[in-house]
Amino acid sequence: MANSIIEQEPLYNVMPVGQEIIFVVSNDDAVLNQTRVKFVAEVHISTTNPNLNTTTDLIGTFKTTPNNAGVGMFDLRSIVENYVKADNMAADGSSYKTVPTTSNRRHPVHLIDKYSLNLNTWRFMGIRFAVEFLGATDVNGDQDDNIVRIGVGTEVDTGNFNLFNGYIKYTDTLLIGTGGNETGEFGYDIFPFFLTNTDSRFLTNAPSTQYANLEDYGTMSFLTGITDTSRINLVYKNSAGVGIGAENVDLTAANGAYTTQTDTNTLLLYFGCFPANLRNTSSTFNNLVTAGTIQGGSIEVTAFSPTTERSQTYTIDLNCPTAKGYEPIRLCWLNQFGAWDYYTFTKKSVKSISTQGTTYDQLAGTWNDSRYRIDSFKGGKKAFRVNSTERISMNTGFVAEDENVMFEELINSPEVYLLDSFQDDSSSGTKVSSLNKYVTPVRLTTSSFTRKTSANDRLLQYTFEIEKSKTLRTQSV
Repeated sequence: MANSIIEQEPLYNVMPVGQEIIFVVSNDDAVLNQTRVKFVAEVHISTTNPNLNTTTDLIGTFKTTPNNAGVGMFDLRSIVENYVKADNMAADGSSYKTVPTTSNRRHPVHLIDKYSLNLNTWRFMGIRFAVEFLGATDVNGDQDDNIVRIGVGTEVDTGNFNLFNGYIKYTDTLLIGTGGNETGEFGYDIFPFFLTNTDSRFLTNAPSTQYANLEDYGTMSFLTGITDTSRINLVYKNSAGVGIGAENVDLTAANGAYTTQTDTNTLLLYFGCFPANLRNTSSTFNNLVTAGTIQGGSIEVTAFSPTTERSQTYTIDLNCPTAKGYEPIRLCWLNQFGAWDYYTFTKKSVKSISTQGTTYDQLAGTWNDSRYRIDSFKGGKKAFRVNSTERISMNTGFVAEDENVMFEELINSPEVYLLDSFQDDSSSGTKVSSLNKYVTPVRLTTSSFTRKTSANDRLLQYTFEIEKSKTLRTQSV
């Protein structure tokens, strides 16, 4: 029996799971000469290179019958997207206020001191295709309908594919192969996100200039893998744009990165580069905060390897305190590439609480004692249970048009959180903060987003509303 042939596969071996993941397999010998032919796909997904000869990382066997062209066609998107998800907690080896992360002392990934590996965002995939067909005639010369077998020698294996927790927008450009074995194969080119030159990008569609308060936590994420990125360079500038300090943060295991790259956890890194993350551990930055010279200034973030720039420069402008005293509201959400984006709403915000409870009619007085006693607090309609929900309406300041894409991803994101600010909590000792107060799950109740432009609207400003996912707890009666 002839080997099967992979007629079509994704154009690139690195792909978001939120795209069509199409494989087409043929075996003319089996289709022409056998009955009840089915094409079989054994899908292996793992954090290390999958071994297609074992079942260790086999997640499922899937079958399809030949179509009218005599080939088997698989779309694995709905299968593989279940094996990647968002990273909410930091990986072991990262740290919070210099204390290493362990299984007993975990912290949200947004609070990391320096780097964190990814735990769930990236996976390897390999597939073995084969053909299944009705068995040969039995010893009596009759065909045994109960014997269906995998045709020996029909197997063909794919190479390694890299999957990450991203999706493709309808406006994203898909490329199609036009020559050789790649003819007709399509995919999304992730190469601009590998850090190779000054045009390379971190994993975000947010503008290269972002804004934050001195108390704000946040991360930026980037890919490693095919590059030799060795450090992130931070440059601090004052409000006049003059450099007042700098430091390098090496990609080492001591800083929460890695020693060697052996699995998918090292292929995407989170870097805590917002002001509160730097206040966790950076003496250079804390000295600038104490001196007051960084207020109203900026932080510039650039990847290097080791002295060559490997990314465009991202700038975090530090907001000055406003005289009106609005309470800042900081949101974080899962973006298109499976990383996190952040925004601090610094203008007017309104908090409201709505309740919905269960009531019952309580008897007045005491009916189970030796004498009836009048108790004035008893009787009438009482609340048995009260469920309270907190809602927040918040406003941006005047924003630029290049922030529209970021806000569109916010309203489209399946995971949105309210992120608390830097606090002087303890990270050492026998009893430490559980850090449960920093990240609060919320639901964005704003259901529509109208993209504004300077031509149509001149000044761009947006209002969003969120609802805390957890109800406020009260006493039971």
